[in-house]
Amino acid sequence: MYATSPTRRWTVEEVYNLPADGNRYEVVHGELLVTPSPMPPHQRVVTRLAHALGTYLEPLGLFDTFYSGPVDFFHETEVYVQPDLVVAVPGEVGSDWRTMRHLRLVVEVLSPSSARGDGLVKRKAYQEAGVETYWIADPDHKVVEVWHPGDELAEIVADTLVWRVTPDAPELRMAVPGLFANLPGSPRT
Repeated sequence: MYATSPTRRWTVEEVYNLPADGNRYEVVHGELLVTPSPMPPHQRVVTRLAHALGTYLEPLGLFDTFYSGPVDFFHETEVYVQPDLVVAVPGEVGSDWRTMRHLRLVVEVLSPSSARGDGLVKRKAYQEAGVETYWIADPDHKVVEVWHPGDELAEIVADTLVWRVTPDAPELRMAVPGLFANLPGSPRT
């Protein structure tokens, strides 16, 4: 279940230092986002996306810019989130998540408990942070929303998802139906 605390303004440091209790705690402009650990259908989609991204990036010499969550992403002083997958800029990959200031790709897989946070609150934060491309994979609707910094509406992809890590790189092409095929049933993902 998605939870928020609208009456209290949280800081990044407060949320970053919350004890580990199995929930994911994030903050965007003072709003606390709390989601439980993901269920198997969510993780299966994350794994399929991770496999495709890793397979694409490795021959380009960019595998080490790719991370599977939880990944701590900070933007300025009011955003601390943990996307499912990220592709960073090579020169910003270091020993601390805070060195990653610019992300080429962020991926979130929706769950019933994360739909508002991933689809609205975090999406706006990623756009503000200049994330080049943001994918919201939606297993319930079997589509991927594609967002860029200036977009007011998403591109909704139900057939083939296409992405390039840099403008001169070859295309990554993923069949969207395959991302969501044969997911185990679950009351929450």
